[in-house]
Amino acid sequence: MKKIVFASIICLSIYSCGGDSKTTETKTAADMNPPFDKYKEQFIENLWKAYPGWASSQGYHKYDSILIVPNEEARTKELTFVKANLDSLKLFDINGLSDKNKTDYYMIENQLKSTAWSINELKSYEWNPSEYNVSGAFAEILNGNYDSLDIRLRNFYLKMSNIPAFYEAAKKNIKNPTIEHTQLAIDQNLGGISVFEVDLQNALNKSNFDEGEKKSIVSAAKTAATAIKDFTEWLQKMDNKTPRSFRLGAELYAKKFEFDIQSGYSAAEIYEKALSRKKELHEKMFELANKLWDKHLNKADKPADKLSLIKQVINKISEKHVKPEEFQTAIEKQMPVLIDFIKQKDLIYIDPSKPLVVRKEPDYMAGVAGASISAPGPYDKNGNTYYNVGSLAGWDKDRAESYLREYNYYILQILNIHEAIPGHYTQLVYSNQSPSLIKAIFGNGAMIEGWAVYTERMMLENGYENSDEMWLMYYKWNLRTTCNTILDYSVHTKEMSKEQALNLLTNEAFQQKAEAEGKWRRVSVTQVQLCSYFTGYTEIYDFREELKKQMGDQFKLKEFHEKFLSYGSAPVMYIKELMLAEMNKKSK
Repeated sequence: MKKIVFASIICLSIYSCGGDSKTTETKTAADMNPPFDKYKEQFIENLWKAYPGWASSQGYHKYDSILIVPNEEARTKELTFVKANLDSLKLFDINGLSDKNKTDYYMIENQLKSTAWSINELKSYEWNPSEYNVSGAFAEILNGNYDSLDIRLRNFYLKMSNIPAFYEAAKKNIKNPTIEHTQLAIDQNLGGISVFEVDLQNALNKSNFDEGEKKSIVSAAKTAATAIKDFTEWLQKMDNKTPRSFRLGAELYAKKFEFDIQSGYSAAEIYEKALSRKKELHEKMFELANKLWDKHLNKADKPADKLSLIKQVINKISEKHVKPEEFQTAIEKQMPVLIDFIKQKDLIYIDPSKPLVVRKEPDYMAGVAGASISAPGPYDKNGNTYYNVGSLAGWDKDRAESYLREYNYYILQILNIHEAIPGHYTQLVYSNQSPSLIKAIFGNGAMIEGWAVYTERMMLENGYENSDEMWLMYYKWNLRTTCNTILDYSVHTKEMSKEQALNLLTNEAFQQKAEAEGKWRRVSVTQVQLCSYFTGYTEIYDFREELKKQMGDQFKLKEFHEKFLSYGSAPVMYIKELMLAEMNKKSK
């Protein structure tokens, strides 16, 4: 999953389109695109003034020294920004825009409306303390290679000045936090203190600053670390007699799904599709497990229950895995293997000039997912993409064994396809090359995750590690994607208990206990995001199959992949519209 650091708001000038409304109304349809393109340029600049932390994560470093204090005044300015830009959008006749600009229009509108809804209705700033964590933004400054170290450190120093006020505002915002988000905030903030106490000192040792400058920065860092520690202590001592449930509830969930996923399906519809897919996968898995039984279980008596038979075969195959100390190394070694296969099969172009770095997951990111991609933004196209790998250091033997069985020899390869090549890493490189900045910076999570899930099946369809064992494990992995949706929807809208959730994950999705426990923790601190995998995958795969039927021998898989990704990280339904429109124009 791609991690983006959002900041609060600063005061900004509001842009409105040139000319009065009467002039705009007399514009012909062909004239709508030039003024809209100008509007987008100014909108993006004002967006970065409003969200300096987000700007930095996208590779736009003009406002790196600014940390917004997330108080009521900031939220008011944010809503003012939203209203002004929604009013500006109304000046454009949507029918007078090109297909690509229509998509940008809808994505801007969705982002603005989502922001207003989040502030006015969701109000997570009151119940989710984990939103208040500055460490990631500061770590990105230290890890960057976009400017000289000294310039980055000066921005770091200036940005630190608002850290005490940031956490004081956080304390005032938080009213009835959930227990789960409170603990996550404590863990992640404590983990992030090392950025100010260790990482910063290492960077200063390499800088050209004199001793006086270094002392000033170290002093400010101590003040920052103290503010973070005070915040965590405040959370730990909080007398919260009426904690909010971490469950979002059906009404908020449906609206969040609509804004976040931007699918042709509703949350309820995609839930029903996931239930149907789970049943289909069980049938496919039983067929393969039954075939593999004698090979792996020495002709032992087969259980009558189909799910029990599948589980026993999976458990046996899962014994083949790397050692704990070799986990990250195994991931690093597979990268060139995946690239060679893609070249051999001519599936998609992989740009060798875009670096991919496998690293231990930073402490400030811990607690949500065991593997993730941190990609450079569209303004920092040559920056490193980091494949963050959760560490097993300090785990007891049983927990490590459970985890490694989950990420066994076969699953680990599928994970690498998903996270790296040709999954997230590849898609995000293409996204950064998109001519539309809007599609790059407002990246749609369902498209991004859906593409990664789609590539898993696509690689196997083209012969990667072709064996019954690999296909069985792929179905298990795809069942995980499917059950993510069932779990998320059921927990947040149907009061699914932890016991029921663990039963779904271990007995119906065949996951190891450690993985199931981790997923329960994840669903208790996130909402809707777990649906993005299955929703995006379903829409992408169905669209590809639709095109194959329409085009017959004219369909080329590599052309489909590169054309699909060329539109940036837009919602799948918009990419589909654009591709079909382009095909129709060519056929005329």
